[in-house]
Amino acid sequence: MQTVKIPVSIDPIRAASSQLSYEGLIPGKQLKRLNELSAGDCSDVTVSLECGEDIQGIVYLNGKAVTELTLNCQRCMTLFTTEVTVDFSFSPCGNEAEIDELPDAYDPIECNEIGEVRLHQLIEDELIVAMPLIPMHANESCGKGDQDIVVGEIEPSQEERPNPFAVLEKLKSK
Repeated sequence: MQTVKIPVSIDPIRAASSQLSYEGLIPGKQLKRLNELSAGDCSDVTVSLECGEDIQGIVYLNGKAVTELTLNCQRCMTLFTTEVTVDFSFSPCGNEAEIDELPDAYDPIECNEIGEVRLHQLIEDELIVAMPLIPMHANESCGKGDQDIVVGEIEPSQEERPNPFAVLEKLKSK
């Protein structure tokens, strides 16, 4: 299959009835929110997407997205690159009742007023959720991996505070 640019939006019902599948790229510079969260530009996102209808008649969008991000290690404060991969399975839903009836295998997505899904935004959201919460190198490659980092000192308290359980001790002795 030829690698092409992934469309910005698709009609999931029409794509499922045609059993469309896409393999292509989303240019990294188009994903502004993902670029803001990374320390450098993210590479182009490789996406494979399959649209169809399962045996229960549920329209689905199954796919995988892979990109490389440059992040700032929170231990040694140097840049490193990491691969972020997400597998997703969505089904368009129109109301709360449809969302409640949707099997756990699918995540609900909302279509806009003309019945389309913004595919780039959807994939960008999934990649943002899959980013590490605290980006860091592996212990072997991090310059500060095995060291404890001390940021400041805690000075001992000079004033003596009353024991809050002293009242209970008086009651106990009565």
